[in-house]
Amino acid sequence: MSYIDTEYIQLVSSRLVLFTRKKADLYNFRCPYCGDSQKRKNKARGYLFKVKNDFVYKCHNCGVGRTFSNFLKDQDTHLHDRYVMEKFKNGRTGKGTTIPNPKFEFKEPKFVKRDTDLQKISDLNISHPARVYLEQRGIKDLGYFYYCPKFKAWTNEKKKVFDNLKQDSERIIIPFKDREGNLFGYQGRSLAPKAKLRYITIMLDEEQPKIFGLDKVNNNRPIHIVEGPFDSTFLENSVAMAGSDADVRTLGWSNYIWVFDNEPRNREIVNRISKVIDRGDKVVIWPSKIKEKDINDMHLAGHDVQSLVDCNAYQGLEATLKLNDWKKV
Repeated sequence: MSYIDTEYIQLVSSRLVLFTRKKADLYNFRCPYCGDSQKRKNKARGYLFKVKNDFVYKCHNCGVGRTFSNFLKDQDTHLHDRYVMEKFKNGRTGKGTTIPNPKFEFKEPKFVKRDTDLQKISDLNISHPARVYLEQRGIKDLGYFYYCPKFKAWTNEKKKVFDNLKQDSERIIIPFKDREGNLFGYQGRSLAPKAKLRYITIMLDEEQPKIFGLDKVNNNRPIHIVEGPFDSTFLENSVAMAGSDADVRTLGWSNYIWVFDNEPRNREIVNRISKVIDRGDKVVIWPSKIKEKDINDMHLAGHDVQSLVDCNAYQGLEATLKLNDWKKV
């Protein structure tokens, strides 16, 4: 059943830097455990190869050795679970194999409310502060966001989060929905200019990725990944990470473009851009003429944000060169 191993080697390959197939049953890449040579970025001493009927991993730099099953588990637990089930269905787990039988856990089903009973921003009076706030930011799809007059009290009806309901306040609700439209979480954006917490994120289902826009995205088209939900409304087919560190590679997307904020002096953003470039992903590097910090500000300044993104998405060596010119840290 080595064809199953081969299939899952290809699936995990996007996570492996400098991944190449040397010959039949031999794959080479930079070691994900030790990071391989720090001086020579093209050095790759991690190998997957077959021993008898099973693949194993070995690094000739740090010496780490793993069965392929354990290697896959270290790289992507969700992919590993699928791999084990494939092996199980073909009778290749348990006694006499290198893979234990899968554990079956039967959880009580969760019934998620499809939507919310809150009033849509689009239904509010044109002078309402929540509607005025979004319209001043240039956001058109007012029907997708909601107004909550008492955020803490409403949240506690869904999930006990707040022990103290004092100083409860109004917030705009930014819904997180799955592909079927089920509400699994949300952000509350304060309308108070001096609020200590401008955004509060509540997850009703902790197993879901903290990503905004999953209900609207088309997996067959290029997906734009931005930082903030409001920014995502200005780009076609986009999602927002909303402060999440979820690994988008587990979502089955094959064509996506990272769109980070335009902050060349922000070391964290520079490091995140560098990381996705090293992974082989496409990323937008803003041209020097653009001074605004984020997509929303660019839109308000009169820029055609979609065209800017389409014309400044880079990958590989070109992306690295553009990043070096753009960053200021």
